[in-house]
Amino acid sequence: MIGEPVAGEGRAKETEPIDESIDVRKAVNRLDEMRKALEEERSKAEDYLNHLRYLQADFDNYKKRVDRDMLELVKYGNERLIVKLLDTVDDLERAILSGKEAKGKDALLKGVEIVLKELKDTLGKEGLEEIDAVGDVFNPNLHDAVDRIETNDYPNNTIAEEIRKGYLLNGKLIRPSMVKVAVNSLDKE
Repeated sequence: MIGEPVAGEGRAKETEPIDESIDVRKAVNRLDEMRKALEEERSKAEDYLNHLRYLQADFDNYKKRVDRDMLELVKYGNERLIVKLLDTVDDLERAILSGKEAKGKDALLKGVEIVLKELKDTLGKEGLEEIDAVGDVFNPNLHDAVDRIETNDYPNNTIAEEIRKGYLLNGKLIRPSMVKVAVNSLDKE
């Protein structure tokens, strides 16, 4: 078939007209949506930053308040105990005055014994506890051995003599007992 055009030859391609305004409108709309979303995110970020600043300021104020309270606690923490001990100081002063007036050591001794009992009671109410040592087995966690005594009155490694009392405060060792420990006793025989 001579003279017939080959498919696609000699004919202009038909194309549909492109409406570029639709794509531009979509892009502009999409850009506007993205700007709005970005502005919302900026607003949220600014709100978070302001909230963080307020929290930081609150924390700084809290920290200052706690530091101030701690200083007060350290400064006046023993006030309650001291007020209780003032009664004991008054009693000691009265006992000394009474001993001078009575000119007798028995009255003074009795007064001091009463005051000592009152002082121990006050400290006991605050959690102070004496460590009983004499007759107990030596415990390096509670006792400080300063000497050894050869005796048959106590078994080996038993506390035979207490030089200075030890104390616990609410179960915590605050001062160990100074003791002498028995050696060469009946257990050794």
